[in-house]
Amino acid sequence: MDVDLIFKIAAIGILVAVLNQLLVRSGREEQAMMTTLAGLVVVLMIMVQEISDLFDLIKNLFHF
Repeated sequence: MDVDLIFKIAAIGILVAVLNQLLVRSGREEQAMMTTLAGLVVVLMIMVQEISDLFDLIKNLFHF
């Protein structure tokens, strides 16, 4: 696993947390929830891509 991936996910988490706090304090709870869900979807998409790369590596390793 690359350290770059960990930093990317951490940066997304920090950005979403800051946006969430700003939106909640300004009274926009629905938009804060949507921002949190969007951040979660982005991180999940990154993880799915990494898992796909892992499966491709395993497939190439065993010559399937």
